[in-house]
Amino acid sequence: MTQVKICGITDVSYVEALAKAGADLIGLVFAPSPRQLTPEKAAEIAAVAKENSLSVVGVFVNTPPAKVNSLAASCGLDWVQLSGDENWEYCRQMQKPVIKTVHISLEWDEEKLLAHLESGQRELRYRYPIYLLDTLVEEKYGGTGQVFAWEIARRAAEKYPVIIAGGLNPENVGRVVAELKPWGVDVSSGVESEGVKDIAKIKAFVRAARSAG
Repeated sequence: MTQVKICGITDVSYVEALAKAGADLIGLVFAPSPRQLTPEKAAEIAAVAKENSLSVVGVFVNTPPAKVNSLAASCGLDWVQLSGDENWEYCRQMQKPVIKTVHISLEWDEEKLLAHLESGQRELRYRYPIYLLDTLVEEKYGGTGQVFAWEIARRAAEKYPVIIAGGLNPENVGRVVAELKPWGVDVSSGVESEGVKDIAKIKAFVRAARSAG
């Protein structure tokens, strides 16, 4: 079953509703962003998420490895999502399981994406990450709401655990799940209204993903 990750959670008040909606993972942003949390706030949300059987992902961008490991431990994270320019050697230094963001440009095709993921598998050996595929937008590292050509990820999703992100919303997530059958789907701005998480949209998103799966 495709896992559903709701990213950019900023308050503990959302957690119970997300669990009831059927989400699997929540994303807490530590990188500079309108959704950035303090470590104290992240730890508070993570604790309640665990009580509601939600896995907690911390989102980092080009943060020193020692700081990522420290925050992951102190805040109770299950995964660290590396959404910047971190290389495979950096990934090997992580103490928690890794979700590595791959930023896909317009020039990428199916073969280029596969070659990149195969390189990661070779470099990381037995510490294989989950790959989050998102749209490359200059000077931005996520949360852009922009779509890449999902069809180029078809073979990658068959071969590796991938999360599809970038421009997903309740109207299109079902098609992505049905056609690609990815390990997971990720959404942030696609379930917001005026920059705030919308519980009705989150419920519709999870419902669409589940029915397609």
